[in-house]
Amino acid sequence: MRRREFIKVISGAAATWPFAVHAQQPDRIRRLGVLMAVAESDADVRKGIALFQQRLQELGWKDGHNIRIDYRWGDADAERIQALAKELVDLQPDVLVGHSTPSAKGLLKQTRSIPIVFLTVTDPLGQGLVSSLSHPSGNITGFSVFEFSLGTKWLETLKQISPGIRRVTAIFNPETAPYYKLYLDSINAGVPALAVESIAVPVHSEADIEKAIGKVGSELDGGLFVLPDSHNVVHRKRIIELAAQYRLPTIYYFRYFASDGGLIAYGPDEMDLFQRTAGYVNRILKGTSPSDLPVQQPTKFELVINLKTAKAIGIQIPVSLLARADEVIE
Repeated sequence: MRRREFIKVISGAAATWPFAVHAQQPDRIRRLGVLMAVAESDADVRKGIALFQQRLQELGWKDGHNIRIDYRWGDADAERIQALAKELVDLQPDVLVGHSTPSAKGLLKQTRSIPIVFLTVTDPLGQGLVSSLSHPSGNITGFSVFEFSLGTKWLETLKQISPGIRRVTAIFNPETAPYYKLYLDSINAGVPALAVESIAVPVHSEADIEKAIGKVGSELDGGLFVLPDSHNVVHRKRIIELAAQYRLPTIYYFRYFASDGGLIAYGPDEMDLFQRTAGYVNRILKGTSPSDLPVQQPTKFELVINLKTAKAIGIQIPVSLLARADEVIE
């Protein structure tokens, strides 16, 4: 090739370089909206958020780099959760995450097109979130937190630590725990064999909680169930204080109730659910439809016993139960 022709070719190629560079712009930043049902100040639940973000980063999604995550915190207020759901949907994110049943229902009410992943939801089929667990047919899927046999296991555990129990009271807020009947049915399934009476007490405020636990505390043969409910999560400090004050044998659902001073927590590993949720978000961002992702059941359960609390309220934990525990807090 002659020198003049060579220079012409090179010059022409150089002229196209800026357009080639422009065409190779990085992918746009994706957007994720997360609606939490509890308070932003909840340090234990924020550990779950940290695990969620860590898992997303391991999968290639770094907040502020190639994804933007917008969080909203409902503070266990049903009306606030509904308003925040609309606020997040109006941002038009690529994916939404709903923590708890009220959050998931609030998001689904606002959009039938933006993909939604839920976690710690009880009975997604019965709550009308999905038409099938194995093949969700809409824009929502996620991770359930309910296991029917837990109710009987809670009763058995209470009987182990306090054989004289004759009456157990379950507290919940029906507005933030619309699925409460499932848990009551689960508890009642074990009532005949264990010769106990089961009582359900709805609570809508801290004053209601104080009244309900005070009544249980006035009974010599009473025990307490604190059902999985964002309202109970938000008010757990006061619940734990009252249970200790009345020296009540009490069963909670999530680990952080026991780590915060509650007697015994027995339920799914919520931190595991946060990490698994990140996996579904990743798959949806990469093109998978929510309808192709089956609703997952909890796979990890944990028994956490606060031995320090047991000693303080005069309860002797059987050695056999301590041996089964995933964690003993001393």
